[in-house]
Amino acid sequence: MWAACLRMISNNITPEKYKAWFETIEFESYSEAERKLLVRVPSSFVYEYIEENFIDLLRKVLFYYFGPGVKLMYRVLTDSTNNITQTVQSDPGADIEAPKKLEGVNKAPNILDAQVPQQIDSDLNKHLTFDNFIEGRSNKMPRSIGMAIADNPFANTFNPLFVYGPSGCGKTHLVNAIGVRIKEKNPEKRVLYVSARIFQKQYTDSVLHNTSNDFISFYQTIDVLIVDDIQEWIGVTKTQDTFFHIFNHLFRNNRRIILACDRPPVEMSGMNERLLTRFKCGLTAELERPDEQLCVDILNSLIQRDGLRIPMNVVNFIAESVRDSVRDLHGVVNSLLAYSVVYNSPIDMKLAESVLKRAVQIDNSPLTVDDIIEKVCGYFNVSQDGIATKSRKRELVTARQVSMYLAQKYTKLPAQRIGKLVGGRDHSTVIHSCNQVEQRMQSDANFKKDIDSIVSSFKLKI
Repeated sequence: MWAACLRMISNNITPEKYKAWFETIEFESYSEAERKLLVRVPSSFVYEYIEENFIDLLRKVLFYYFGPGVKLMYRVLTDSTNNITQTVQSDPGADIEAPKKLEGVNKAPNILDAQVPQQIDSDLNKHLTFDNFIEGRSNKMPRSIGMAIADNPFANTFNPLFVYGPSGCGKTHLVNAIGVRIKEKNPEKRVLYVSARIFQKQYTDSVLHNTSNDFISFYQTIDVLIVDDIQEWIGVTKTQDTFFHIFNHLFRNNRRIILACDRPPVEMSGMNERLLTRFKCGLTAELERPDEQLCVDILNSLIQRDGLRIPMNVVNFIAESVRDSVRDLHGVVNSLLAYSVVYNSPIDMKLAESVLKRAVQIDNSPLTVDDIIEKVCGYFNVSQDGIATKSRKRELVTARQVSMYLAQKYTKLPAQRIGKLVGGRDHSTVIHSCNQVEQRMQSDANFKKDIDSIVSSFKLKI
């Protein structure tokens, strides 16, 4: 079974990478009773590199041949002169598990997932619905259009729907709400939500594995395609060209296309002109920053949802102070709840002022990677020097990955530069870390609250 694993791995990476990192691995033992696979690696460097760069590949291959629940163990040679070894376990977060099986929903498969029979997921966040998308002056028109499309998604009008607005104004919530309602009314349809960055990564992987035709063919089967943050494709020519062909196929076959972006098509310098023409041929809807009254309504909704007691003067104070982003409002409420529980104090004006001092950055200086690392390490109580090391301690791995994720999301730096600033990693490690954080946020509500609390500690410049 291990030999078969190596053959599959060799078919999915370049010969140079296989020779450098996998030919040196030796099979030692496998315990069916304990579900433990033990392999020997020649050095700590090899072990750390594999964990950083190939753990997703290993997880899928081991699941394919060994089944679910396998624990991967490494016997690491630490002293070649005296043949001293140390046994370590793969990152617990990377344990091999069976994919979730949900009926009637769809998700773009990873290149390796296509080899395993499975049900696939639409990747929609079912908690982001029209019921909790609070209406106000700044979002009334896009919300109404979104509901009309969700109720009749395959009409010829408003296709594509292009939603744009500044970060934190509710674009992701709106496009998810449209997808959730479409799926509820049309469970047999193939609805898919995907971020532009994930789409780009999937396309890049398909090129590396010579399966780009399969990648395009899959996306051409989607009935409702929702792509978020498409500004991330600016300057990425090959990804744009590939999406152009997918777009044309879906559009000609009356499939629904919904796009979200932080700017209107006319301001997307660096995007292929023929693709911009397609974006403009449907309906462009702007989501504005929430006004004070909408902030009050959102806060009251969050307070009711969480069963909190917050005086109206405190609600008005928060709404007046935090008006740039709906996401910031969520973060402030989460912070108030946390401080109230930890210090066993009521949520009053004094506590609100204290929290907002931490949540609102007074100056207008841009957010830097160093700022993010400092806040993340403080939140998780780890040293800044620690995340720059090769250590695989769980708390350091978490802080390291979260730092990369927030840097990718809230700075304009490329992945390669972020990797260098966070311990000298390469760009593929940054992409892997961002994927890990996004996946964990979807499945772990407490972890998502951690991220929201960290984000709320900055007044992020829009």
